[in-house]
Amino acid sequence: MFLRYVDTPLGALALEADAEGLTAASFAPRNRKEQTCPLLEEAARQVEEWFAGARKAFALPLAVRGTPFQKAVWKQLQAIPWGEYRTYGEIARNLGKPGAARAVGNACGANPLVLIIPCHRVLARNGRLGGFSAGLELKKKLLQREGIHWQ
Repeated sequence: MFLRYVDTPLGALALEADAEGLTAASFAPRNRKEQTCPLLEEAARQVEEWFAGARKAFALPLAVRGTPFQKAVWKQLQAIPWGEYRTYGEIARNLGKPGAARAVGNACGANPLVLIIPCHRVLARNGRLGGFSAGLELKKKLLQREGIHWQ
């Protein structure tokens, strides 16, 4: 397992990877020893570009672990363009499960790659903020960076 921290305007982002790809990204204190690799160096570069406004999407190999439903939700999240949002219900309908908005929310909460898989771009019905595993203040800041308005 490899680990690299990236300093961002919102705090340290811990990036983790294995031989298959990026496995985790979370805003976390620097409390572990770094052991980087070329993939994490590239991921750090892309994160820095994103915060500088020079990148709208990430192009990295991912090695996420989750249920088939979670992986389907995470794939939908990756398709949300920078500066736009979707609702939990819209994602559920796109997956052919119109009554699964709450399950979509749970999958968003289990997202291991905050920012890389942009779960912050998912809002509740009528543009309300909804939840966020890393905290609502961080979600607000990420949405503000993309010019996304909520209620």
